[in-house]
Order: sequence, then C-alpha cells, then structure tokens
Amino acid sequence: LEVSCVGRSLGNDVSKALIARRPELQDSYLTEIGSIVSAACLAHDLGNPPFGHSGERAISTFFSEGKGMSLKGQLTPSQWEDLTHFEGNANAFRLLTHQFEGRRQGGFVLTYSTLASIVKYPFSSSLAGTKSKFGFFVSEEESFQKIATELGLTLLNEHPLKYARHPLVYLVEAADDICYQMMDIEDAYKLKILTTEETKELLMTYFSEERQEHLRKTFLIVNDVNEQIAYLRSSVIGLLIRECTRVFLDHEQEILSGTFEGSLIKRIAERPAAAYKHSVEVSINKIYRSRDVLDIELAGFRIISTLLELMIDAVTSPEKAYSKLLIDRVSSQYNINSPVLYERIQAVLDYISGMTDVFALDLYRKINGNSLPAV
Repeated sequence: LEVSCVGRSLGNDVSKALIARRPELQDSYLTEIGSIVSAACLAHDLGNPPFGHSGERAISTFFSEGKGMSLKGQLTPSQWEDLTHFEGNANAFRLLTHQFEGRRQGGFVLTYSTLASIVKYPFSSSLAGTKSKFGFFVSEEESFQKIATELGLTLLNEHPLKYARHPLVYLVEAADDICYQMMDIEDAYKLKILTTEETKELLMTYFSEERQEHLRKTFLIVNDVNEQIAYLRSSVIGLLIRECTRVFLDHEQEILSGTFEGSLIKRIAERPAAAYKHSVEVSINKIYRSRDVLDIELAGFRIISTLLELMIDAVTSPEKAYSKLLIDRVSSQYNINSPVLYERIQAVLDYISGMTDVFALDLYRKINGNSLPAV
C-alpha cells in the first residue's frame, strides 16, 4: 500500500510536469500515469512466494540442486531455465495474465500499460544470468510479446526475447526502492534492531544542514519519539519522490528510446544518494542479517522445499495413493492434472507461490503430522 501511494505521487508529479512541457497533451491519457503506476505498484509483488526471496531461492534450488534435478531431461532448455531461476516478478506477470481453470480469459484483465509497468526485467529466463532476474516464463512469452508490440516497446533481441523497459517501470521501481528502504528502517526501529539515535541519524543525513535544523525545531513541538521517526521517514520519502521525479524528467528522451541505464534512485543528487547508499549498507548488515530474520528464512526454506518435494512427486507419480490425497488438496483452479509435465509443475508452483507464510507453515505441519484439523 505504501509503495502504491508513493507510486501514485511519482506518476502524478511526472504527469503534471510532462503536460506543462507539452500542453497539447492535456486531453490525452497522460493524466492517468498516477493511476497506472499506483495499480502496477499494488500488483508488482503478487507473484512472490511465501517467505519472500528465501522462498524464491528454495524453489530455484529445488530444481538446480535438489530432487527436482531428475526432471531436467523431460523439459525443454527454456522450461528448465524458468524453473532454476524462479522469479517473483515473472510469476506476478503469470498470475495477472494466465487463464486459470474456470476463470475468464486474460486473467485479471488489466490494461497493457499497467501490465508492462510491472515487468522490471523484460526478457526471458535464458538471459537471467547469476542474479536470476527475468520478466516472463515461457508460458507467458507470447502474452508479453503481444503487449510489447501493441505498446511499441523497443525490441532489443528476438532469440532469446528481450525488450527495452516500458517507461513507467522506472517509476514503479523507484516507488519500491524508496519504500522498502524507508519502511524497513522504521520497522527495524520498532523491533529495536536499530536504536532511536541510529534511526534518526540515518534519516537526518538525507538533508542539508539548514533542513536538519528545521527538523530539530519540529521535534521540540512533536516530542513523541515514534512520531518523530514517522515524520522523518515521511520527509525522506518526500525528498526521494522529488529527486526521482527530477531524474525521470531530465532523462525523458533516453527513457522513451530505451537507452536509459540503471534505476532512477541511482541518479539522484549526491547528498541523498550517499545517505541512501549508507541506509542500504546498514539494512544489509543489521536488519536483513539479524538472527530473527535469518531464522525465519531458514524455516521458510525448509517449508517450501518440503512442500515442493511432496507436490512434485505427486504430479510426476499421480497413481500413488499418497499422491492422490495431495492432488485432491489442491484448488480446482490449478491445472494439476494436465497431460503436459511442465504445466503440472507450473500448477504446483502456482499453488505454493500463492500461499501466505502462515498457510504454508500450517500445511507443512499437517503434511508432517505435527497438527491435525480440529475434529
């Protein structure tokens, strides 16, 4: 929700500036940029499996290092790349566009601009590289091609498929970059991972000495520490929105032509850029590597791996009694009985990646016999 709000602000600010530059576009759909970016922001993480990046790694390594390796010979090279580089972004695009069993054609039926705006990496899994980032699975390649052609995205490579980003991707990405960094710092403060002074110092460094002095004067009026942190966080978000808007407008032609490199946040002014870089370093060292976070990731890895192992075994050997029980547990919207192996595997991934952390843990306990439904 926070990412969506920031995305709407970015989109509206960019829209106003572009219309001021070209008043003849006043009656065009350019005024809807804020709505498009906001919707894309709401949707961009829908494909993330339980336990976030740990869940993504658990799925990828099940096929690249675990028991799923035995399936390699039964799949095409492109299908195998999809599985060994499983990616939440590509899964979000699938979730939004795929026709699940009993559902209407076109998935969520979002506009092409909204769909294109969530695809941060508009290329196939064979170009994912070591970062395992890509935009669409083999099964959705045709859908993305249709959208890209209709919107006039620049085709950079045909085999394997690669396009230049849709311009609004940069605003969705910026909203995400701004929010996860700022919200994680505030959350870390609330969880006592960061002290009050550490948090204030981190957020203050985004501003000039003059602005810092003004903020300190505000603290004399608002003396509740939690309110002070929230005020600082919102002030930083406002600053980063203005900076990212400026970068987008300064590089409009490069963005439209598909030649802009990197993200907007990497081109902001020197002072906030240094503060942002320091925030990232602190987050990595103190927040994401804290024992509580790592313990959850370890547990999540184990849960996802176990569910995958059992479910993949069930769809590859559906004649087994236990397999039938597991298959019956899956919602009818997933094509779990498809005659095509890759589609059955995708149905399993659709099922598991659609779970919340709590649901996945509950199912894991039930399958392992650690808990039973109330009788």
